Amino acid sequence: MKQTSLPVSRRNFIRIAGAATAGFAALTQHSLAAAVTDSNAPAATGPAAPGKKYPIGLELYSVRDELSRDLPRTLRTVAQQGYEVVEFYAPYCDWQFPYAKEVRRQLDDLGLRCYSTHNNFTSFTPGPAMSHAIELNQILGSRYVILASEPGGLSGEESWKPFCAQLADAAETLRPHGLAAGFHNHGTEWQPLTADQRIMDFIAANTPADFVLQLDVGTCVAAGADPVAWIKANPGRIKIAHLKDWAPGDAAQEKAYRVLFGEGVCPWREIIAALESVGQVEFYLLEQEGSRFSEFETAQRCLANWQAFRAGR
Repeated sequence: MKQTSLPVSRRNFIRIAGAATAGFAALTQHSLAAAVTDSNAPAATGPAAPGKKYPIGLELYSVRDELSRDLPRTLRTVAQQGYEVVEFYAPYCDWQFPYAKEVRRQLDDLGLRCYSTHNNFTSFTPGPAMSHAIELNQILGSRYVILASEPGGLSGEESWKPFCAQLADAAETLRPHGLAAGFHNHGTEWQPLTADQRIMDFIAANTPADFVLQLDVGTCVAAGADPVAWIKANPGRIKIAHLKDWAPGDAAQEKAYRVLFGEGVCPWREIIAALESVGQVEFYLLEQEGSRFSEFETAQRCLANWQAFRAGR
């Protein structure tokens, strides 16, 4: 199919692209198991389980400026680089259904898949926005509707408890539609909430066992939390991981989240081993908030580093 620019989406992306990235219930009869072992998925090497294939994708916030300018070109470029999966973030929520169908046609033509999306809290609130999100995700072929971040103003157990109840209710609503609900962590959620629980512990304890805990590795490590211990404490719930690295220092030093995958201090071999043996990860998403390179070059370099890591080099 000839790729053409799609101005409706551009307006939506330009209006919201500056927003923070991220960025529910395990699949019932619509499990991703078949999808993540298809012939288009890369063969696992290095620490991966023998014979198991784990597709590698890109959280599209990593190329947000390019995406806002030209969505078809962006999808085409990341597919040519070797990515197999993409995760759309919040601006996609404003798409109309005909446009979403056009995007799906482009994904299919390029051999890309969209297994998950990042969503605003309105997509987890009963009403038109949630119904809209359900249909958009079904059109795109997504299976995971992930809350990109909690709404502002939550403080103390008395506010986090109803928040978790709403997540659980959303999971119940999504499940009959073949969709699973999830939550994407940032640094805040690793802070203490009660005497014996961090916010992430509280979320895990107050959502269904099939509610996905999408792990952002970089923010976990930056907050001083142990990602391997977290994965092992929540077996089967880390279906998706954002492979964002981190290093001590600031952006001016090209440190913090500006390091490429593999350049930071995240213990990737231990993390990947835990994800694949305990977390039941189904696919990976590279994510970058910015680097010393252009967005496309950053995406390509991160993918090359991931491929070298998987090859054991």
